[in-house]
Amino acid sequence: MLEGPKVSQSELAKRFGVSQPQICRIIKNKERILNEWHRNGDPERKRKREGKDAALEAALLRWVEGARAADLPVGRPLLQLRARHLARPDPEPSGGWLARLGARHGLAGKKPPAEKGDAEQPTAEHWASAVLPGLLRSYAPAEIFACGETAVPLPAGSPGKGESSGERLTLLLCTNASGSEKVPLRAVGDNPRPRCLRGVNLEQMPWSYRAGSLAGLTAPLFAEWLREFNEGMRRQGKSVLLLLAKHEAHPYLQLSNVRMVFVPLATALAQPLDRGIASDLKGHYRRRLLRWLPAERGAGQPSLLDVLHMLAQAWGDVHPGLIASCFRAAGFTPDASAEAVSLTSAAGLFSREQLERDGDPAEADGDQGMAEGEDAGELAAVPPCPSEREVWRSLATLRRYLECQATSPDLFQAFYELEDAVHMVSAG
Repeated sequence: MLEGPKVSQSELAKRFGVSQPQICRIIKNKERILNEWHRNGDPERKRKREGKDAALEAALLRWVEGARAADLPVGRPLLQLRARHLARPDPEPSGGWLARLGARHGLAGKKPPAEKGDAEQPTAEHWASAVLPGLLRSYAPAEIFACGETAVPLPAGSPGKGESSGERLTLLLCTNASGSEKVPLRAVGDNPRPRCLRGVNLEQMPWSYRAGSLAGLTAPLFAEWLREFNEGMRRQGKSVLLLLAKHEAHPYLQLSNVRMVFVPLATALAQPLDRGIASDLKGHYRRRLLRWLPAERGAGQPSLLDVLHMLAQAWGDVHPGLIASCFRAAGFTPDASAEAVSLTSAAGLFSREQLERDGDPAEADGDQGMAEGEDAGELAAVPPCPSEREVWRSLATLRRYLECQATSPDLFQAFYELEDAVHMVSAG
């Protein structure tokens, strides 16, 4: 109307039911009003109302622009998580504030520019042939990590399971291309406070447990894990590359020592974890579940705590050679033609041959002692050989002591090796 035939300000004021000075101010500030209207996410909005925290709002909008430029999904849970992080140490922004922010700037319905058409997206083949090799050349295999999730079932009737129908754990797996560093497992279940974990020093366990939604990994839980992973790399003085699939539960964070790169969703770019690492972990887990002998251990079904220890042992059983082969098969190593690492047993673990060979001299020494002669009093003082049930109960007592008093997760590796050695003896 301002661009059409000239109309007096008084006539406009009468037509719209406003005062003449207000029409004067609108005409004077026409350019600024039009610019703000074009930037507004809601074209039907008639009032300009600023949020209570303009700095927080501006920071959150800048982050949204960066996430969309990287072709990342921006949903309500992720916005809430980022707003909470930016607001520290101030109080957490309310859901109503976030809803009003989304309405003012159209965050709920606007799609990233990259989602407008498939023609604008780079193909998976182009990414694998042109983008990925340049990324891998900047890092050694020990500095290239991949992470992903997999689900494992809980045994029926296991103590510590939630009341819902979900009978599984979601595992977050992360390892490097050489297999030299496997990040401790992060398990996500649906029970917020399992009774079997009470009194356990969770900070010193070789695994970690979080409660999620229907045993699924959420964006806040993944962001928490990302920051812990970044802090671990910072303490080691390492800068690493983290390859992961694009998912709404995988928020993008700017980290000091971890460079996140999202792999396009395509069957030709299957993650190393899907090439055999996750299935090998599940195989070792099933083997340990079948090895659980209630009669010898004097217990019923394994608890959630027992399952977490079994999963940590199964993760340790996944050999570095297998991991390196899966990374090469996925094309996630700088030199895909490198020789595979030997799949022989890892050093430091007891084999059945070693146990039998080490046991023979002891038996010979015992027989020689008997040949030399011992009186009846000394023989009576020798304690009898404990039964297998007594041995497993003693191991359970030792594990409980470590769960409550351990000062390092490394102590459990020695305990796991001892437990495996006892099982070899009892099974032999």
